[in-house]
Amino acid sequence: MQTATEPEAGAAPRRVDTLLAHYGESHRQPTNEAIHCVAIPLIMLSLLGLLWAIHPWVAYALVIGSLVYYARLSVVFLVAMAVVSAIGLLLVRAMGDQVLVISAVIFVLAWIAQFVGHKLEGKKPSFFEDLQYLLVGPMFVLSLAFRKLGIRW
Repeated sequence: MQTATEPEAGAAPRRVDTLLAHYGESHRQPTNEAIHCVAIPLIMLSLLGLLWAIHPWVAYALVIGSLVYYARLSVVFLVAMAVVSAIGLLLVRAMGDQVLVISAVIFVLAWIAQFVGHKLEGKKPSFFEDLQYLLVGPMFVLSLAFRKLGIRW
């Protein structure tokens, strides 16, 4: 039986599957994986908040740019990330005048958690190799949920 990440028989692996497989290689330790499932969405939220504090259009520009990246990889991830981004923007807007402080604290704490996870894993973060893995991380978290739900991407 074909899983959500296996290509059709005889087909070359899709770019999205290659990226997720490579990312997954340094995220196999269960505690590290769990940390990433919490910290990555928090980092996304905090980054939107930090950019929102500069100007809302800067946050919108990040969302649009990232959605272009996801559109080139998978329609399923594009739609999911559009929903996640919209929720993030609503949460950031709800932070009001405290957006900078709240976002900065979340950003620092979530990154500390990420590095603790990688210390447990014994492997460096993927983005040290290639910055695009900063955009693959959110897809990795979604892929874990998609697998449990049987959603193909």
